[in-house]
Amino acid sequence: MVYRMPEHNPQISIIISTYNSPLWLTKVLWGFAAQTDTDFEIVIADDGSTEATAELIKEFQQQSTLRIQHVWHADNGFQKCIILNKAIVASTGNYLIFTDGDCVPRRDFVAVHRANAKPGYFLSGGYFKLPMSCSEAIDQDAIQSGKAFDMNWLIQHGYPAKGKKLRLTASGLLADLCNALIPTAKTWNGHNASGWKKDILAVNGFDERMQYGGEDCEMGDRMKFNGIEVKRVRYTAVCVHLDHARGYVTDEMRAKNKQIRKQTQQQKKRYTDYGVVKAG
Repeated sequence: MVYRMPEHNPQISIIISTYNSPLWLTKVLWGFAAQTDTDFEIVIADDGSTEATAELIKEFQQQSTLRIQHVWHADNGFQKCIILNKAIVASTGNYLIFTDGDCVPRRDFVAVHRANAKPGYFLSGGYFKLPMSCSEAIDQDAIQSGKAFDMNWLIQHGYPAKGKKLRLTASGLLADLCNALIPTAKTWNGHNASGWKKDILAVNGFDERMQYGGEDCEMGDRMKFNGIEVKRVRYTAVCVHLDHARGYVTDEMRAKNKQIRKQTQQQKKRYTDYGVVKAG
């Protein structure tokens, strides 16, 4: 007999998307190595990076306590949805946290997702966007010590003194109130979202026709139409976003994705024929 863990005791897999950004991915992995909750595996969804990323992952596999799978396919343009679906299939957990290889998690990131995991829900988080000066200044010590998430340290390293701060500085009751009362959209945000693997597979994962622009939100739309509720964790599950260019984005990508998502919303689709399981 196979024993299955109940859903109120999530077995966590963290899916991290990446593409040819080993320096930023290093900082993200340092963040996961510093978590207070260490009971998870990492599945890196690699959309065709060169050998430099593979070498970095091997180094972490050999020298850290992180349990890492590297799921890779050849570079054939922006195919993030395809590699994310492959990572979903490869994951061993029954609860999946999604983030990107440019988002460094605060030490309580996994613990917050675990504490808020609830059957029938997915969690909607956000990120705190950093300028390039802060992104470059963040090192292993800043991540492990928590300085990378301290407003004074960030201002010293170039964050605008008058910039938005609440998403990073709110804590305790204030953070809970912000999650409950600030009217941000309850969307599946690929840089910081989590849900039950069975709920993701029930809508057939990501639509592989889609490229950059709302592809994560579109899957969340299908989950909601399929009866899954949403809980915000934008002010409690904190990660900082490292700056980078987006030279891979085109107007054609955005327009195609917008049309697919519009169709999903108009028809209240609960399933895609272009996901984990292929039609026909």
